[in-house]
Amino acid sequence: MTTFLTLISTLLWWVLYSSIGAMFFAIVAWSVLRWVERCPVVFNRTYLACLVWNLIGLLIVAGVAMHEGHTKPPYAPLLTSPLLRGALVVDMIVGVFVLWRLIPRIDAHRIRPTSACMAVAVVMAVAFGAATSLA
Repeated sequence: MTTFLTLISTLLWWVLYSSIGAMFFAIVAWSVLRWVERCPVVFNRTYLACLVWNLIGLLIVAGVAMHEGHTKPPYAPLLTSPLLRGALVVDMIVGVFVLWRLIPRIDAHRIRPTSACMAVAVVMAVAFGAATSLA
């Protein structure tokens, strides 16, 4: 019974932290997409795409952290890991795909893949800057 409750608690915290991070990433991505597309994009779909991307990204990073054995602070050795860098590349590709597929513009056309690349690049730059300053 204890392991079941631990699993439920872990899943709830995973979704909660992902949704908090997704809101911050959605604000950044929405601003970038509005600027790059020169057309309004739908914010709630931007949030949904960032939430899906964040859920997948947290699984990837947690998997790498468990594989590397860096599940407790300090996290600086994890940030220099070649496996984490490869995982971040995969995460960025997933982010571009999810943003491109899920975010429409206000005129019902899908955003361009290059716009999704730019949004992911800005979000990852901000996130990596925050991660390195906190580590």
